[in-house]
Amino acid sequence: MIDIEIKNFRKAILAGIPDFLPEYKKYDENINHAPKRKNILSKEEKKLALKNALRYFPVKHHKVLAPEFAKELEDYGRIYMYRYRPDYKIYARKIEDFPHKSQQAAAIMLMLSNNLDYAVAQHPHELITYGGNGAAFQNWAQYLLTMKYLSEMTDEQTLVLYSGHPLGLFPSHKEAPRLVISNGMVIPNYSSKDHWEIFNALGVSQYGQMTAGSFMYIGPQGIVHGTTITVLNAARMHNNGNSDIGGKIFVSSGLGGMSGAQPKAAVIAGVVGIVAEINPKAVEKRYKQGWVDEVYTDLDKLKERALSAKKNKEAVSLAYNGNVVDLWEKFADDDIIIDLGSDQTSLHNPWSGGYYPVGISFEDSNRMMAEEPVKFKEEVQATLRRHVSAINKLAAKGMYFFDYGNAFLLEASRAGADVIKADGKFRYPSYVQDIMGPLYFDYGFGPYRWVCTSSKPEDLAITDRLAVEVLEGISKKAPSEIQSQLADNIHWIKEAGENNLVVGSQARILYADSEGRIKIALTMNRAIRDGLISAPIVLGRDHHDVSGTDSPYRETSNIYDGSSFTADMAIQNVIGDSFRGATWVSIHNGGGVGWGEVINGGFGMVIDGTEQAETRIKEMLHWDVNNGIARRSWARNEPAIFTVKREMERTPLLKVTLPNVADDDLIESCF
Repeated sequence: MIDIEIKNFRKAILAGIPDFLPEYKKYDENINHAPKRKNILSKEEKKLALKNALRYFPVKHHKVLAPEFAKELEDYGRIYMYRYRPDYKIYARKIEDFPHKSQQAAAIMLMLSNNLDYAVAQHPHELITYGGNGAAFQNWAQYLLTMKYLSEMTDEQTLVLYSGHPLGLFPSHKEAPRLVISNGMVIPNYSSKDHWEIFNALGVSQYGQMTAGSFMYIGPQGIVHGTTITVLNAARMHNNGNSDIGGKIFVSSGLGGMSGAQPKAAVIAGVVGIVAEINPKAVEKRYKQGWVDEVYTDLDKLKERALSAKKNKEAVSLAYNGNVVDLWEKFADDDIIIDLGSDQTSLHNPWSGGYYPVGISFEDSNRMMAEEPVKFKEEVQATLRRHVSAINKLAAKGMYFFDYGNAFLLEASRAGADVIKADGKFRYPSYVQDIMGPLYFDYGFGPYRWVCTSSKPEDLAITDRLAVEVLEGISKKAPSEIQSQLADNIHWIKEAGENNLVVGSQARILYADSEGRIKIALTMNRAIRDGLISAPIVLGRDHHDVSGTDSPYRETSNIYDGSSFTADMAIQNVIGDSFRGATWVSIHNGGGVGWGEVINGGFGMVIDGTEQAETRIKEMLHWDVNNGIARRSWARNEPAIFTVKREMERTPLLKVTLPNVADDDLIESCF
């Protein structure tokens, strides 16, 4: 017997954009909303934005919708079409609950629904998943139409999304991707932050972040593992390689969609994590989810608690509901020794809610960024200078500070902060340069993830067990160069269930190389075939990986041959994935460090226990990793050269161009 709620849900999906006018929905003050965007459009551009929005609806409704949408544009700086927000709850339901003709399409519906789950999304009513502006769609009409198309899709059609807009279903074939996504792919000369504001307000482009606009977000768990590895290895470095890191204090900021991983990661790593967050709703959300242990608004009390935890070598997470600069200055002024420091404010989006000026309330800041954008920018840049000054004082006393790829150093340098050395380079390293690049990316290890479409915790538990068995088997024969990476990941996956990492979909993540990803996927595919796992699984990864992203201030910051500002790798990655078996592919401008600063590509793959799925696993996952390994090898990164040579021995059809490394003294003698 089908539940009446499921029947109504399916009916609503199949209807798409309703022919009638839904009841107007009031603005819900209890939801964490996106800040008002600045008034950047001219009068003529506002008319164009309104005409663009109305094209989704029959002319008979325009008299009602036109003034309503015009008011949204005036009040919020965007047309979200709140009236069309569906009445049903959006979350990762069981795959069979979604109306569908194609099982692959149903899996996509599950994944994009997870991106907009209230427990997952940062600003769900504005369709923003994380990062302040990382959107799944620009408006609710796009969501409704996309869901309808997916419900009607067969395995011989492909849906195309232009920055959230469903262009339509096109004939293709069974081995083609079911979905191709592009976000923010503007002409390069029109990729400034103001260009994003204009194009987004016009309704013609969006900032998809990384996994937001590609429907592969799995909540903060998606970055917990990477953050855990980063903090763990940063602490080991600070401790001269010693793994006894209990009592070390790690200070950072941000409790949003991605940054919210930090307190949980600090506890898993075994240190004292202190994270500042200006938005009280974000603090409350992470506290209720158990991702933060304790919350403070009094800096003196927080300091006392931190010192007590340090002394007792506690693994505990402490949140400060306030501005991170106040926190840094308190520790600097009181001469508190901090071991590790970073920042995860959304500085890819500094003028529209990604970073808040010190000394101005959260509410006043939100008003100022929309009504006084020039003054707001000045206040943000002054705050960045203070921010860096406090960090420099603590770093001079031995703190290891690293940039977490959120454009902190980049925007601080643009603000005139003291972050540039005499040689013109940043004072502090990117975490990719010191940790993730040489230890993980160059060896092919990156954030591999999967989602159980049954939405059953018991299926997820089985996948955890299978992943452990695979990694332990690989470890027995693996070379010494990757033993520590395997050991950390085996420990992680064994503890994953107990750490209550699931928020939203029944998903898991671990860092694995090409061999690990393929063997884990093949093992899970066989388990689906044999009935051990009850429904298909979606495979994917974060774009923060070996191959998918060209980002000179993050993922490719340890590329030193001058090619870090090129984007061939990300583009080739998506093209190669699309004809090797991906269920969907995506390519984005922006992601992590900001619009105009990075190109990143992603994929999703549905495995269902079939031989066809096994073929896709072998072909696509191999390319998805080794494309980046080959590029990193050509950049003369020694671990990557080692890795690609090893891969060519395992894969006879793989022939990679290897570099001849010139002698440094010879080069020097020529100049």
